[in-house]
Amino acid sequence: MARTSRAHVTTRPLWRWRHNPLRRHSDVVEAWIVLAVWTVTLLGGLLAGWAAGQAVDQTFAARRAAAHTVSAELTENAAEGSPVVAGYDVGKVWVTVRWTAADGSTRTGLAKADPTSTTGSRLQVWVNHGERLVGPPPSQAEATFETVMTAALVAPLVSTGVWGAGWVIRRQLMRHRLDEWDAEWRQIGPQWRNFSGGKG
Repeated sequence: MARTSRAHVTTRPLWRWRHNPLRRHSDVVEAWIVLAVWTVTLLGGLLAGWAAGQAVDQTFAARRAAAHTVSAELTENAAEGSPVVAGYDVGKVWVTVRWTAADGSTRTGLAKADPTSTTGSRLQVWVNHGERLVGPPPSQAEATFETVMTAALVAPLVSTGVWGAGWVIRRQLMRHRLDEWDAEWRQIGPQWRNFSGGKG
């Protein structure tokens, strides 16, 4: 008895793939849909996460390539500058700095400096190819963290979306199958009742 039950449990998940008189075309379609959904859910989620992570990494790499550091000189005491009121640099102040561009011209702009810095002090600032001051690009460690976090966020979102779409399709197939059963029962039901009545 235990052997029969164990065999039944083993073969039941694959019954849609086996030839039997009770299997319908919709059962075969559903089996393929289930296989496709699980495949896309697992592999598609991983690939989507990897692609999103690579896109973020390439964006950060482009930002790093588009800027470089130069040595700038404060043209005023930092105590005379405006305080930074937001972001990670709260506690620093905005001061005017001067640096020499690649073409030899002198450029000026606003940069963040420690409040104790004095006129003539030097600091490293980031400029783009147009010799305009820009914020520092993310470091390699920060870029790696953002890449991993993006991949970890996108992968389950894509997998959940694919699984949800598969669930909706399977519900539609179930409704179709129930309609088929109702139609067949309307044909067979009267015959069954007549057979049962005649036997009685």
